[in-house]
Amino acid sequence: MRLIEVAALQAMRLTDPETAHNLAVKALEQGLVPKPGPVSSPRLRCNIAGLEMPNPVGLAAGFDKHAQAVPGLCAAGFGSIEIGGVTPKAQPGNAKPRVFRLRADHGVINRYGLNSEGAEAVAARLASARAKSPLPVPVGLNLGANKDSADRSTDYAEVLRICGPHVDYATINVSSPNTEGLRDLQGRAALWGVITGVLEARANLPRPIPIFVKIAPDMSEADLKDIAEVAQESALDGIVATNTTVAREGLQSRYGRETGGLSGRPVFERSTEVLATLYRLTEGKIPLIGVGGIEDAETAYAKICAGASALQLYSALTWKGLSLVSRIADGLEMRLAADGYDNIAEAVGSAHR
Repeated sequence: MRLIEVAALQAMRLTDPETAHNLAVKALEQGLVPKPGPVSSPRLRCNIAGLEMPNPVGLAAGFDKHAQAVPGLCAAGFGSIEIGGVTPKAQPGNAKPRVFRLRADHGVINRYGLNSEGAEAVAARLASARAKSPLPVPVGLNLGANKDSADRSTDYAEVLRICGPHVDYATINVSSPNTEGLRDLQGRAALWGVITGVLEARANLPRPIPIFVKIAPDMSEADLKDIAEVAQESALDGIVATNTTVAREGLQSRYGRETGGLSGRPVFERSTEVLATLYRLTEGKIPLIGVGGIEDAETAYAKICAGASALQLYSALTWKGLSLVSRIADGLEMRLAADGYDNIAEAVGSAHR
């Protein structure tokens, strides 16, 4: 990590988390950060549901909620980026303060509540970004639902209808803990309804794109079995595991009891357990994207060995800066080579073998 990045991180931590986050997005939007491009090699290149990624290290949803910094993020070293969550209509989200750093735990609690500028605004920005120059990595869209919606299951399809022509994949977010009742859509019957609507909307797009679903870590094995069966029977293209957790065991930080979703280091173990369970339940037949607590090459490699075909991170950037992305990719290259793998796909699920 360069001295300028260390100084910038220290300065960011002197301001409140939401302001620091907005400043980081603005800096990327204005091109005020280095643009190293994605680290890549034959070992790191991967194909997930037809998406060609130069490396498996993606940006999770929640960082660029409104598609403000897409070109900058695409040049920051990630193998893919996911923007959003995006709701059909604009909504302010929950009252501030709504983001809390857990310094002692290297975690973050947020209760943003899907604050969104709405699908039309996001679609316009995505179209503009693509019109300026080709985007070098896949850009995904996290589909959300409005808090006051009378039928949330149709909201996901509406966002895809509006924004779908401008993205490479979409993720159905039924796992945010910050919109009351949203996680109820993870049940078998409700999830079938949501997926059906989204797949119908995809059929009307100019080109078909992969559809994933993002699930919570706070699920029993029986619940995960239902998710695995629905994913396979409905022909979903993949599962993102996992979103934030509502669990609070073992936290030592001042803000550890704030309500909201906990991310970062404290969720690593549980999210990786869920990932491994899904890999076993699906017999490795559906791509899994591992998210939750990735903060270095070691934790990234553990997700891959547990069953992840690709990865996403976000919270660790708070503590380790944007250069973390290329450091993880470089570290994965070395670990794959040391274990004798010619490509990352060979290592996926190796902990089960």
